[in-house]
Amino acid sequence: MFSRKPNASQSESFSKTRRSSRSAKSSFREHAVSKNRTRRPPTDDTPSPASTLTASIITLVVGREQRLFAAHEDVLCHSPFFQAACRGQFMGASNKRISLPDEEPEIFSSVLEYLYKGDYYPRLVHNKRRNSWELETGDGGSGSPESTVYHHGVDGELLKDTVIYCTAQKYGLEELKRVSLRKQGLQSGIQCSTILSSARYAYANTPDTDSKLRAHYLALIIRSRGTFKRSGTMQLEMQAGGSQLFFDLFVALCNHVDDVASIASSPRSLRHH
Repeated sequence: MFSRKPNASQSESFSKTRRSSRSAKSSFREHAVSKNRTRRPPTDDTPSPASTLTASIITLVVGREQRLFAAHEDVLCHSPFFQAACRGQFMGASNKRISLPDEEPEIFSSVLEYLYKGDYYPRLVHNKRRNSWELETGDGGSGSPESTVYHHGVDGELLKDTVIYCTAQKYGLEELKRVSLRKQGLQSGIQCSTILSSARYAYANTPDTDSKLRAHYLALIIRSRGTFKRSGTMQLEMQAGGSQLFFDLFVALCNHVDDVASIASSPRSLRHH
């Protein structure tokens, strides 16, 4: 099921085909949001197109490079975080500007795309023939869309959907958390080192009461235990220590072994008696 990454000494990889460009095909663009952009169908919580036409435009300064984004105030205010910001907690009343120096522009672009469209690239698409959900692959091409993003906070790459989940946690966007969690379950071809660094990031940026993302990583590591055992990456991580991740992983593995032992010891059928 899994294969070694060629010419890698300590980091094995799940086999994958990667996109040649990270964001060239993204359906959302930085700097400006058109007032006529197609948006999600209105709901009880979604402002009507008429109200959006008269809504204030907020400028957002994102990341260390201070890249500029713009969005309608009523759209941003779907997030409790931005509701507070638009009331003046983080923003001067005159210039309508919010500074987000710790965010990654690529992640914030996806969050903003979700606020306008109800999803972010790559979108979830329903395969009617298989009756299953899949990630779009672009203009009819093959291969998985880019799944990692550089994050200055860890000086390396993390799973994009994990960072989006944690950002949604901070912004109070529960549905975005559900969307990003579902997408993570559809990803493949991620290196062991990236999985572990993303798991550490998830633990550091979610409360103990929010167990869904953490459980996703515990299950992923257990399913991929053969690859992790061969790679040596897990050994280095555990020697570094200092994370709740490894105790939770120990408990999850014990529960898995108990389940297997219980099934093995239970009577299978009376037909052999």
